[in-house]
Amino acid sequence: MNILLLGSGGRESALARVIAKSKLTEKFFISPGNPGMKQYGDCVTLDGFDNIGKFCIENNIETVVVGPEQPLVDGISDYFASDNSLKNIVVIGPDKKAAQLEGSKDFSKEFMQRNNIPTARYKTFNTQNIEAGKEFLKTLQPPYVLKADGLAAGKGVVILNSIEDAEKELEDMLKNAKFGTASHKVVIEEYLSGIECSVFVLTDGKNYVLLPEAKDYKRIGEGDTGLNTGGMGSISPVPFCDETFMQKVKEKIIDRTINGLQKEGLHYQGFIFFGLMNVKGEPYVIEYNVRMGDPESESVFARLDSDIVEAFSLIKEQRLNEYAIKINPLTAATVMLCSGGYPEAYEKGKVITGLDKVQDAIVYHAGTKENEKKEIITSGGRVIAVTCLGDNIADALDKCYNNINNISFDKMYFRKDIGKDLQ
Repeated sequence: MNILLLGSGGRESALARVIAKSKLTEKFFISPGNPGMKQYGDCVTLDGFDNIGKFCIENNIETVVVGPEQPLVDGISDYFASDNSLKNIVVIGPDKKAAQLEGSKDFSKEFMQRNNIPTARYKTFNTQNIEAGKEFLKTLQPPYVLKADGLAAGKGVVILNSIEDAEKELEDMLKNAKFGTASHKVVIEEYLSGIECSVFVLTDGKNYVLLPEAKDYKRIGEGDTGLNTGGMGSISPVPFCDETFMQKVKEKIIDRTINGLQKEGLHYQGFIFFGLMNVKGEPYVIEYNVRMGDPESESVFARLDSDIVEAFSLIKEQRLNEYAIKINPLTAATVMLCSGGYPEAYEKGKVITGLDKVQDAIVYHAGTKENEKKEIITSGGRVIAVTCLGDNIADALDKCYNNINNISFDKMYFRKDIGKDLQ
């Protein structure tokens, strides 16, 4: 099978590794990719849907795997489906309307409400009813959760402890467009107290395969303090996601989501990310994402022992129920190495050394480039993800941190407490 993977981050690096391993993969292209992904396939630069489509025709691409959310929200699946020369290519990702599960917080909340999927109480507001939003805030207990309706690069959720700050934030998001067009509507929701986890499925729209769950760590500081980031590390499996809890997740959340998609005529083939809160043993949906998570993918795919491309090949004819998934029982730990200053202002172009000294670990490039000397340099806030398998969380983490000691770049920062809360 000839495959094109879209994306350039840690999530796509993890996908590239398992796609390249498949016995079914013939030609494999990645756009735009990064220096670490060159070992898996041919990196090409393709800008815009027209150029992607043209490339697919010229290279007999049979499957397009969409890594990030933006192309899905922009309608890349619809673009392929509406073109006679592209419509037989399988796109791993939902169509534009179904992608609103991530593209619009209001859309996803309404979907959950219609389909009786457990989630926090909420209301949505715009510039016309800001005062009503302030009144709704008064009906809630602190802390207060405000979410920009649209995509805001993972930065559109604000949690505040005082109602005065929450009212000011509501005005800032709506009147001052704090998150641009993403906050033309704002969802205010009840704060759920519990512990988060991430659950993933691959679906053909009718059947689904449950992938390993993971827990990620969003805050920049140790002890879950400081600003939110794209993710500082992850652990899989998650100890509290036992058989009883996961049965509730399947019955109350996954099954109702898949049934809801079918009932509402939403075309969905691809990954669904369920951001969940475990509230006293009961699962609630915090958010949907219409792609895999990052840095969860790095841990999840490290534990996948079956062929992901075989699963992709079964999606077109809705035969995913025939896929026999195999999961490695070992624990995977991922630690993200970041640029100093991230998630605020940070410098790029720092030379990375020591990658050749890594042993018994997977190094995923997330924000890297090559300079004119062919040295690997930093090009993003989250730069490298180091993933290790171990007999338990402590074992996997020991391997991670031992390998991280060999890697260096100026102002490199990472959290030293990933997974400590689960031990």
